[in-house]
Amino acid sequence: MTLAIVRHGQSTFNLQNRFTGDIDVPLTLLGKYEAFLAGKQLRETGVTFQDAFSSRLLRSIQSLKAILEVVDPKKKVNTYQVKALNERSYGKLQGFSKTESEEIYTKEKVNEWRRDFNSRPPGGETLAETYQRVVAFYRMTVEPLLLANHNVLIVAHGNSLRALIKYIELISDEDISKTEIATGTPILYDIQEGSNHCLCYQRRQSRHLQQR
Repeated sequence: MTLAIVRHGQSTFNLQNRFTGDIDVPLTLLGKYEAFLAGKQLRETGVTFQDAFSSRLLRSIQSLKAILEVVDPKKKVNTYQVKALNERSYGKLQGFSKTESEEIYTKEKVNEWRRDFNSRPPGGETLAETYQRVVAFYRMTVEPLLLANHNVLIVAHGNSLRALIKYIELISDEDISKTEIATGTPILYDIQEGSNHCLCYQRRQSRHLQQR
């Protein structure tokens, strides 16, 4: 089985370097092109998908649609929009640029809210809370599909995918702060079923094998 995860293409707020969180903004022209390129990269792997998931936010939905149109426009794929995959809420920081936020709260505090696993921006959500909702959804919905030999595509957001990667690759709370996910760049995991219906994940071009 194969699991592919993709961060949506560039959004209008990405372009403006603003905290987006769960504000619903569309892709830019570059973002649409990045989604097209992600689809092209996936098509070149030869993997086809039975199930595909986006968040309920427009930039994720637009990206998933564009990717699937490139991978195989004739293939029927079961697609789902899932609230649990929505981007982490940044609370009062949302809509402000990184520079504006640093002027109000200091650069050190903003960086702590962005990167630390347990730090909460004012009125927002910790990455730990994002992790809980993403992993609960993933274990209940996606893992059974993988165990049924389905290939699955997930198109979501920087923080919701950081949370998922933390789970899959057993990354520590400290090290996840260093993890970056580029827009429109697929990450693929080859998966085998291990003992007791556990899943063994191997990230492509990586020798590190994880079991869940």
